[in-house]
Amino acid sequence: MEPFRLHIYACDQKKAEGAPSCSANGSAQTMEALRREIAKQGLAADVQVTTCGSLGLCTRGPNMVVYPEGVWYSGVHPGDVEEIVREHLAGGRVVSRLLSGEGPAVREEIDGNRKRMLASLKARDEAGMLPDDLQQTVNGFRESRTVLTAIELDVFSSVAAGATADSVAHKLGTSPRATESLLNALVAIGLLEKEKDVFIDGPVARRYLVAGAEHDARAAIMHTVHLWPRWSTLTECVRKGTAVTRGRQDERPDEWTEAFIAAMHRNAAVRAPQVVQAVGLDGVRSVLDLGGGSGAYSIAFAQAGDGVTAEVLDLASVVPITQRHIDEAGLTGRVTTRVGDLHDETYGSGYDLVFISAICHMNSPDENRAMLATAYSALAPAGRVVIQDFILDADKTGPKTGALFALNMLVGTRAGSSYSEEEYGSWLSEAGFRDVRRIRLPGPTALVIAGRP
Repeated sequence: MEPFRLHIYACDQKKAEGAPSCSANGSAQTMEALRREIAKQGLAADVQVTTCGSLGLCTRGPNMVVYPEGVWYSGVHPGDVEEIVREHLAGGRVVSRLLSGEGPAVREEIDGNRKRMLASLKARDEAGMLPDDLQQTVNGFRESRTVLTAIELDVFSSVAAGATADSVAHKLGTSPRATESLLNALVAIGLLEKEKDVFIDGPVARRYLVAGAEHDARAAIMHTVHLWPRWSTLTECVRKGTAVTRGRQDERPDEWTEAFIAAMHRNAAVRAPQVVQAVGLDGVRSVLDLGGGSGAYSIAFAQAGDGVTAEVLDLASVVPITQRHIDEAGLTGRVTTRVGDLHDETYGSGYDLVFISAICHMNSPDENRAMLATAYSALAPAGRVVIQDFILDADKTGPKTGALFALNMLVGTRAGSSYSEEEYGSWLSEAGFRDVRRIRLPGPTALVIAGRP
């Protein structure tokens, strides 16, 4: 028995720029419209949509095939989706005007395209050209920098529902010629749309990148803007073995701290309930959130259990931001703050849980040993420590996000890095903890939990 009545395979093949492909013809927008329309017409339980590689009709895309009938459609754009869903998927009537053609003719075209594709691959290989994915990685900074500059200038708020390059430049105080180039590039990336000389925010920009938007992420992305200068020093950092442009967090400008905490809060606010559920609240009445930033995890612990209190220990430059989030959550009194430092000789005592999220990667191994020993002393008997961080495999080559984040710590800290599960286990055991275990969660970070006897 098939789990779905119909199964759609839709090509989303990405090829080198200039080569005909479904993605170049707007397959992503067609797929988004298709999924929305299927849900709208109540067919989500009946129809499965899967993206696939090239279907061989590259010049006619976007292309899709509906099974079990094996009906091939070509040139399907968002405006065609409602008809396909209504007529074919719901009504069982093929949309003739969008059919790819007769079987033999279609097969001949597919075979011809495949032959040319294989010949192109052979020629590229013989010429020693870089693989497309490597070339894209090498040049990936260009798109990243374009978006970061747009965020830094607040371009998307200036464009909004429509503006010319000259009007945006006048509002931002930027060069009209350069602004037009930037806006055109943002259209190419897919964040802006253009009608004649008027630029309009695309749906993603409207949702995330405009001041006051429902899911405004600009403040959080500014943290990445601030990381840019550091990453440009990576070569020198590798030579010297440490960051060449660094400073203590409490010595950094207020705008850096605001952006950093905003970025951390955006990630933590979504992840915190998952973490609290994985940790559990058995025996937990008091939580110490070490370097807790915005307090998102302390807030989640307090919200998950009646009577659970939490204290966020962080720098003087951070605590006012923490208090703002606590007040917004309506937890003033149950979640408190205290100015302190990770390197203090004591964190207090009698806590049931010490939570350490996104902290260990900032420290050297010796600093982590000292911090975990102090955390041990802060716990009541039978208390637990919970570490959330990038946990590397034993050979430290993966997961990929954690391995790359080690470089982020190289360019930004004196001796920070990403660490392996084995290293965390060793440090915890040295501090006196027992029953060390790892909990894997969806996403780039994991938990390491240990108990104080």
